[in-house]
Amino acid sequence: MEKIVVKSHFHTGHRQIGYPGHCQYVHGHTWRGKIIVTADEFPRDDLDMSLDFGDLKRIMRFLDHKMLVTENDKEFAQSNLFEPEGVVVLKGKGPSVENVATYIFDGVVAHIGEKFPGKKVRYNIEVEIQETDNNFFSVIKEVTI
Repeated sequence: MEKIVVKSHFHTGHRQIGYPGHCQYVHGHTWRGKIIVTADEFPRDDLDMSLDFGDLKRIMRFLDHKMLVTENDKEFAQSNLFEPEGVVVLKGKGPSVENVATYIFDGVVAHIGEKFPGKKVRYNIEVEIQETDNNFFSVIKEVTI
C-alpha cells in the first residue's frame, strides 16, 4: 500500500443563506485542508513520480481569497458588482464545510484522471477540511480511475 498526504490552508469568505444565526452574514475562515490518497501501487510518470504534492495543494489553494457561494446566492454572481475570478460556485444549497470538502474531493479525482487516464487504479481518497479550531468534516471514498 502506498500513501500520499498533503496539507494546506486557504482563506475564504462565505455566508449561509437561510441559516438562523450569525453564519447567515458574510464572514471568513482560514480553512485547513488535508488530502490523503492511497493505492496498492501508484502509477508513475516519466520522472518516476506519482502525484505531485504541489498539484494537490493547488486544488485547495485555488480557493484562497475567494468568495464561496452556491447558485442560489444571486448577489455574488453579478459580474458588475464582483469580479467573477474572485467567486467560486460550489454544488449544493450552501457553501458549507461539507460542500467545500466535496469540491476539493472532486478536484482530486479530476486531477488523477487527467494525470493517469484509463489506468483503472483503485484509490482511497480522503479530504479533511477544518473550518475552525474545533470543527472538521471529511469525505472518504474509494474510486477507480
